[in-house]
Amino acid sequence: MATKLTERPRMTYLPSATPLEYKPVKRALRALRLDDVFDILGALLSSWSLTWLLFGWLTGLQSAVGFVVVNFMLFLLIYGVITSIKNRTEEIRDRIISVMLFSAGLILVSALLFVVIYTLGRGQLALGNLNFFVESMERAGPLDPLTVGGILHAVVGTLIQITIALSITIPLGITTAVFLNEVGGKFAKFVRTIADAMTALPSIVAGLFVLSAFIRSGVVPRSGFAASLAITVMMLPIVIRASDVVLRLVANNLREAALALGASKWRTVWHIVLPTARSGLVTAVILGTARGIGETSPVLLTSGISSVMNFNPFAGPMISLPLQVFDFVKSPEPTMIARGFGTAATLLLVVLVLFVLARALGGKAPGNLTKGQQRAANRQSQQDLVRIEASLATKTSTRRKTSK
Repeated sequence: MATKLTERPRMTYLPSATPLEYKPVKRALRALRLDDVFDILGALLSSWSLTWLLFGWLTGLQSAVGFVVVNFMLFLLIYGVITSIKNRTEEIRDRIISVMLFSAGLILVSALLFVVIYTLGRGQLALGNLNFFVESMERAGPLDPLTVGGILHAVVGTLIQITIALSITIPLGITTAVFLNEVGGKFAKFVRTIADAMTALPSIVAGLFVLSAFIRSGVVPRSGFAASLAITVMMLPIVIRASDVVLRLVANNLREAALALGASKWRTVWHIVLPTARSGLVTAVILGTARGIGETSPVLLTSGISSVMNFNPFAGPMISLPLQVFDFVKSPEPTMIARGFGTAATLLLVVLVLFVLARALGGKAPGNLTKGQQRAANRQSQQDLVRIEASLATKTSTRRKTSK
């Protein structure tokens, strides 16, 4: 008897579902979407409301600085909570750090604007008079109105002192930086250590050094030149350290290429290293100038206070703008205080003009030539082309004569 074979049920295999492909979404780090603006505005409004409730109703605190600090901390907390609703951890961290960096820049710019606007506002009474810039205080007293007297003698004294200080600081500072980078050695390490230590030197110590080493010993009298020496002591370590850092950034490949072409070491430094680091060296000089032009205590100890014009930096006291500000604001008279703020505003203007001139003279990056430099480079290229063609023609004629 034949047995009946039963067919096995067929197994049905369903096609596997295709996995979802992950498409990464690029985040625009610098883009600000509309919902980001609403998040920031909502966090600002919420933090201000909570801070006002905390200070005005709950605790009764009245500190303006505390209000700003608490408001900012609450803003960061609320903004982090809002962004965490629809963003990942990386985006939350990125947005909070971006807000903190933007806030730091905003605080810095606000502080600068506050100083400038407050100084101009307090000194506008003095700045509105033309005699303030073309007269000295020789015939003006504390009780005289603002229509009498000016600060021309202080402006001239500042320009003379900073010019002498720069004429000493620039060659000495840049040469020292070149020595630290191109020569090196144990003595270079010692010089770098001394420069680092002098960067934090108090200004009063520089004035005392010049007073005891040059004035009390009879080398130079109390004058503008002595003040320039004190300013030089303050500017020199800053120029050395900043120039040292800039020269370190010059690629060694440029030095090696110049040496491979047969140039000497100092020719390489003069024609390759220094032109490449030109913009950075100008920045170093600007930093040193900003430190030296605003010094008061060294000038007070070395130059003295004067109300008359003095063009000779080697004889007689020569006042500068920072020292003139100190002399004006210590007076209780409102007109003298207005003159002090006007002098401070003039000092800001002088510093701005010096910075613009420094940037215009040497602040271009390597490879960005002025029109005059481009014309000179083209003329040099034409001369090189004529010289090369003449050399090739001479060699060709010599070969023909030799072959004959």
